[in-house]
Amino acid sequence: MPLWVCGCCGALRPRYKRLVDNIFPEDPEDGLVKANMEKLTFYALSAPEKLDRIGAYLSERLSRDVARHRYGYVCIAMEALDQLLMACHCQSINLFVESFLKMVRKLLEADKPNLQILGTNSFVKFANIEEDTPSYHRSYDFFVSRFSEMCHSSYEDPDIRTKIRMAGIKGLQGVVRKTVNDELQANIWDPQHMDKIVPSLLFNLQSGEGTESPASFWIKKEKESPAELTERCFRELLGRAAYGNIKNAVTPVLMHLDNHSLWEGKTFAVRCFKIIMYSIQSQHSHLVIQQLLGHLDANSRSSATVRAGIVEVLLEAAAIAASGSVGPTVLEVFNTLLRHLRLSVDYELTGSYDCTNIGTKIIKEHEERQLQEAVIRTIGSFANTLPTYQRSEVMLFIMGKIPIPGMHPMLHSTGSGPEGNRMIQVMLLKSLRQVTCGFQTTNMLTALPNSFLDPLLSFALLEDAEIRLLVLEILVSLIDRHNNLPKFSTISIISDISVLKLKVDKCSRQDNLFMKKHAQHLYRHIYLCSKEQSSVQPHFEKLYSLLALISMELANEEVVVDLIRVALALQDLALSSEETLPVYNRCAVHALSSAYLNLISQLTTVPAFCQHVHEVSATLESLYLLTVCSHQLIPKTLEKLEGELLFQQAKITEVLGGSGYNTERLATPYVPQFTDEDRLSKRKSIGETISLQVEVESRNSPEKEEVNENIKIYNTHRHICVGVEEQEKERRRQVVEKFQKAPFEEIVAARLISNVSRLSERYVLINLIFSLFLACRPPPSPSGTITSSYGQTQSRSVPVYEMKFPDLCVY
Repeated sequence: MPLWVCGCCGALRPRYKRLVDNIFPEDPEDGLVKANMEKLTFYALSAPEKLDRIGAYLSERLSRDVARHRYGYVCIAMEALDQLLMACHCQSINLFVESFLKMVRKLLEADKPNLQILGTNSFVKFANIEEDTPSYHRSYDFFVSRFSEMCHSSYEDPDIRTKIRMAGIKGLQGVVRKTVNDELQANIWDPQHMDKIVPSLLFNLQSGEGTESPASFWIKKEKESPAELTERCFRELLGRAAYGNIKNAVTPVLMHLDNHSLWEGKTFAVRCFKIIMYSIQSQHSHLVIQQLLGHLDANSRSSATVRAGIVEVLLEAAAIAASGSVGPTVLEVFNTLLRHLRLSVDYELTGSYDCTNIGTKIIKEHEERQLQEAVIRTIGSFANTLPTYQRSEVMLFIMGKIPIPGMHPMLHSTGSGPEGNRMIQVMLLKSLRQVTCGFQTTNMLTALPNSFLDPLLSFALLEDAEIRLLVLEILVSLIDRHNNLPKFSTISIISDISVLKLKVDKCSRQDNLFMKKHAQHLYRHIYLCSKEQSSVQPHFEKLYSLLALISMELANEEVVVDLIRVALALQDLALSSEETLPVYNRCAVHALSSAYLNLISQLTTVPAFCQHVHEVSATLESLYLLTVCSHQLIPKTLEKLEGELLFQQAKITEVLGGSGYNTERLATPYVPQFTDEDRLSKRKSIGETISLQVEVESRNSPEKEEVNENIKIYNTHRHICVGVEEQEKERRRQVVEKFQKAPFEEIVAARLISNVSRLSERYVLINLIFSLFLACRPPPSPSGTITSSYGQTQSRSVPVYEMKFPDLCVY
């Protein structure tokens, strides 16, 4: 074709094509011709129906330039498209966008990194544009796949590889922004998209760990690193997640951590879920917790390090989340954690995840122990987010899981046996200790019902020293409501307790009712725990803390009197148990009694009482107060402790009686009573648990004078009456406890048996009465009677036809 023909036809070309051609300079290095670009923009705004043709023609030119490797013109074409997108928002924009996305796709499919980055940057600019018209047929599946692939780029040059990955991250961010709020677009939260987006982000987030030096925090960076960009994009993605999308967003995170064995390191997993918990809406936190618990169940047979990693993540997530982190199923959360605690104990004892293959030792005990400690800490972390009433329910729930001999059935741990039950008891009590840490309530009676307190106290009678110590720690934590516990960590005689700055409030009505109901149980277990031969220094320190906290938190006048009686009974125990208790334990019990009487005397603020205690404490050798801390300072005997070295019950009764305290109760020595708990504790013998000896005469009296016969008779009569009264109170208490604690079916059965026995007795009695009556008066015969010559009546037979019958009997 002649050249003049081409020139003639060029003038006949459509105007939009001429305007498009004019924006391209002869030399691509000169860049876009701005004046001609303004003409093109004005034309597109004036004739919006031509916008789709402009886009199609630009797309055609760009494809041709890419194929011919004229990358300068490619950049000019993309710049022109970007400016047209920013300027035009007419109804015909959808057709133009299709051409634009076609050109971006062409660039992303190219092998040149620069073209990929160029296409990504244009897509990001497009993603920030809010379109006025809806789109019904647009798809972003290709872009999700391609940008995810760019996030995993393995280009040889590190700088170019970083640029490609950052472009991929920005592209995914653009896709999310463009589709997350557009209901007409494909749901970006579908698993097919989330399974590509989330792992790509986590891959770059993980790659950036450890690459920054500490000095980088002090240097202002000019450019953002891939890890920082990824974290920002990940937070934006999670922040846009609605209630129904949380699961689809979190599941790929769990799968990524599983596939790359990232639970064992814990650090990256914890970082990921910190980002998740801080980014999502607070009311959705419990959904993440539930998914983590479900994932823990799915990995119940995984290694201990994997399970420990999941539990550590749960711990951090619970600490971040608000009070609603546990969600509506509070007990289900703790049930899951307790179940895995029991499984860990079974794995540790059997040595295998498959109980049938006990001989295969594939489990490391120290790893299982670390897992158990992590579960216990996690239980405490969850409990700290709960209100008081829910924490009380959790305490009851955990107590119901602890195997208690005679009360709760022992757990059937396969292959673990009694040792497994003991370990489960220890672990669950440790969990209970974590739950009670920081527990504060204004009403102890409702927060600590019989169903919780009675089983807990029964553990104080077991022979296991570790279990007894855990019980004491739990009791101390429950009673300490003003954080006074750290001030009584060691047993010591303090001359002035004002330096401790104790917080003491007046005992409330609810506290009085609580002590009226449970005080004797507490005193009894304090006394019996002091008698244990296996008790060591921590036991006596906790007993001292328990006595001190009861005096400050729950004490009224009656409680103070009883506590003094218990302290004096402990002094007697230290002096009279040389054959049963080791010397160290006797010295520790004596130190416990002395230190507590010193404290309670200052709390009562009775000068004469304080003076007596101070005099005895001053004369006591320091040797007996240091035995709790050092076995080397134990004396060989305590037989010489008498007179001024002992606290005199008579003297204390006298001085407190003058201040209005109950002298009759003070004069009565404290003796613990035998209950069913001794049977439930399964001791070797009942004699080891409780002493039934009642000493009527006080051994602490300084005078040994003879008393007259009348006083002896009066004292004997008084003690007999007191004993009968105590027996009656004990009988009533047992009846009340039976109806409070026994199962309903057992009570009904007992009542039924009692009723049947009473009915049978009545039936026998009635039969006896009738037999006696019939023996005295035999039934009359219808044949009549005759009188013999000796005055005795004899019967004679009368024919039937002569008998007279009532009318009703004749027919």
